[in-house]
Amino acid sequence: MTEDAALEDEERKTLLAALAREADALRPELHRYAARLVGSVIDGEDVIQDAFARVFATAGSIPPGTPLRPWLFRIVHNRAIDALRQRSTLRSEPLEMAFDLADISAVGPEDALIRQDAVRVALGHFAELPVPQRSAVILKDVLGESLADIAALLELSVDAVKAHLSRGRARLRVISDVRSEVPPPPSPEVLNFAALFKARDWDALRRMLAEDVRLRQARRPEISGAADVGRFFTFYAEYPPVRIEPAWLEGREILLVSAEPPGGPSYFMLLEWREQKISLIRDHRYATYVMDGADVMLAASR
Repeated sequence: MTEDAALEDEERKTLLAALAREADALRPELHRYAARLVGSVIDGEDVIQDAFARVFATAGSIPPGTPLRPWLFRIVHNRAIDALRQRSTLRSEPLEMAFDLADISAVGPEDALIRQDAVRVALGHFAELPVPQRSAVILKDVLGESLADIAALLELSVDAVKAHLSRGRARLRVISDVRSEVPPPPSPEVLNFAALFKARDWDALRRMLAEDVRLRQARRPEISGAADVGRFFTFYAEYPPVRIEPAWLEGREILLVSAEPPGGPSYFMLLEWREQKISLIRDHRYATYVMDGADVMLAASR
């Protein structure tokens, strides 16, 4: 290897290390943005996973001196928009109509109380805003980004960002935060899983795994196969005891995980089933930020 090639290789390793540090530090903030943009904390984590795969696949093409924070936000933003477009296509909804510019004359003064309300608003309500309004409100009122940075990310003028921000805030104010639905009872499969987990019957839990089961954890490579995924329960056998409870999130059945002695839930697991066997485990032990904005309902008692 020539001296120039060795120097180039060293620079690339330095860039990748810096990128990995920045990506890991920003991950909770990037998830807050992606989750509110796509209207789901679960799908938001999928966006982050996909975006980071692209980030490290294209890291070698980053020009020297590129500020990593806005670059990472742009990658996540584009992946979230891709996800929304795919969803729009499936539902035959014209997403492009949501990008019409708001009336700039609608700009009003920034209101601290409005910003506080935006942080607390139910995550699903952001999905009722057109995408540019949604992005502007999330970036400004939830993440505290500057108008100039938002304009650069969304490739809009500052005046257009102000317009989207004003319209988005006004629309959020009139969205009701009433939740009337009653959560259904847990499924027999989830009840059985929770009972076996409480009894720490790890062998019985391993027998519930499909042969091609996959385990997905943030900050960890995905693994597959019953033998390898079965070690997931070995790790939990060595951890301090936790309590799991059936619950519902975004219409999907989950298992809330809380530390013992009883405390508030720290994260959740999501199981996917095929013919009464577990085909996928999503465990958010290393991504507790996913609980931010999660509208969780405990499952009704049978």
